[in-house]
Amino acid sequence: MQINRKLIPSKLPTSLNYHHNHNHNHIHFCNSINLAQNPPKSVPLLVSLSISSTFIRRKTTMVTSINATATGGAFTTLAHRVTFEKEIKKSKFIAIASPIFNELSAQSFLSEVRDNRASHNCWAYKIGDQYRSSDDGEPSGTAGKPMYSAIESSGIDRVMVVVIRHFGGIKLGTGGLVRAYGGVTSECLKNAPTRLVKSKVPMGVEVSFDLLGLLYHQLQSFQAEDVKQDYDTGKDGTTMVTFKVDFDKVESLEDAIKGSCGRDLELIKS
Repeated sequence: MQINRKLIPSKLPTSLNYHHNHNHNHIHFCNSINLAQNPPKSVPLLVSLSISSTFIRRKTTMVTSINATATGGAFTTLAHRVTFEKEIKKSKFIAIASPIFNELSAQSFLSEVRDNRASHNCWAYKIGDQYRSSDDGEPSGTAGKPMYSAIESSGIDRVMVVVIRHFGGIKLGTGGLVRAYGGVTSECLKNAPTRLVKSKVPMGVEVSFDLLGLLYHQLQSFQAEDVKQDYDTGKDGTTMVTFKVDFDKVESLEDAIKGSCGRDLELIKS
């Protein structure tokens, strides 16, 4: 795995569309984006994300990027967006965490919640083996890096955290900044609701019409999704049935189909 470290200056759009109260150490559950109610029907088996130079605002921003592909499987992500606030030596830190599934959704989330009136809008995200982080003008390594470390320690994937700081007039020092940014990120994620996401494996099998009942029974038992039939197989009395199933059910479903429909069947996995 090759790691490229580089500075990418540019400018981001600014907007702020959230509300908070002023009770410190209070967690808010925001419903503007709720992936628990609208989960994706599938997760790609291969994730290959490019780096966009329009994602960073200040020249002093630190970026760490990894170009990698991640195989499918199961991962834990946030059920929905979560906010955590804390005041440290008169500076207000607002951590906002959200599930993301690609760089585009990360850009959209950052553009939505960043506050151009704030002193700093630092952030970090993790998508499989790829991660990026930004100090947004704080001393190098004091914000984005500890935020990413907190994400890594949480065990949550496909997540982005933005920490907005309103400076209160007291400097925290290098160590204080590391503890502040890493700490509010950890607190934000610690009690956040999560959900397990499983990759779906596309499969297909060609069967005769008289076996469709048995096949559909197995597909229903294993909760297969996106089931479709194609009668244009070039053979009389046969049809191609395609479907998607959780990655950890593939072998069991294959054995069940062959056990009920015939061992000579050949299942195709995309």
